[in-house]
Amino acid sequence: MTRKQLIEQIQKKKSYLIVGLDTDITKIPKHLLAEPDPIFAFNKAIIDATRDLCVGYKINTAFYEALGVKGWQAMEKTVHYIGNEHFKIADAKRGDIGNTSDQYAKAFFETMPFDSLTVAPYMGEDSVKPFLQYEGKWAIVLGLTSNKGANDFELQQAGEGLLYEKVLQTVATWGTPENLMFVVGATQADSFINIRKLTPHHFYLVPGVGAQGGSLKEISEKAMNSDCGILVNASRAIIYASDEKDFADAARNVALEYQNEMKGYLL
Repeated sequence: MTRKQLIEQIQKKKSYLIVGLDTDITKIPKHLLAEPDPIFAFNKAIIDATRDLCVGYKINTAFYEALGVKGWQAMEKTVHYIGNEHFKIADAKRGDIGNTSDQYAKAFFETMPFDSLTVAPYMGEDSVKPFLQYEGKWAIVLGLTSNKGANDFELQQAGEGLLYEKVLQTVATWGTPENLMFVVGATQADSFINIRKLTPHHFYLVPGVGAQGGSLKEISEKAMNSDCGILVNASRAIIYASDEKDFADAARNVALEYQNEMKGYLL
């Protein structure tokens, strides 16, 4: 999906919501366990209930990899079922020496039809570049995260600024706003004003709204640019809104709340 297509979807749906399919087989409604593929059955119902309210889906690959072959099959069926109208994110946080990253890129951009992949930049340019070679595909590079461990490296002084600032400025030169986004956690809301100055045109994938306590209002006020420029991910708050047979309806209701709020913030 190109930047132009993504912006068109945001404008059409009055939404910049990403629904996170962090599907944990121990948390899905028990009646689905009788299905041949419980994970896919759950994901399909969530997608059917929310596809008009969001612009994309983020699949956290760890929840699928943990199940072995069946998990990969469920993931592959899910990404195909989502289709081409939505922005499909593989949240896999890959990043390795060049020839290994080449294979990761092939896995997620060719073998499976994801539009984007989260990437860890620690190993430098040659570990990120392979993900930037595909037309219409995106590398979503870790910038400033919400977890406690962000203090260990990201928020440490590095030269004249903080390490995450150096990462943003350096990585921004490896790609363009057409193929490169950054992960910036919602619980780091006060940092968004400075981050937007450093990377004025890039999109941000923003996890941490909802179950992790990030404020959609704060993020929207501090991080938006003229193209919207943010994709806000909500996972647990939506997909686990109910553990009963009404789980899909409950998920839709929560997604609708997000979409209605987003509608008011869009420029």
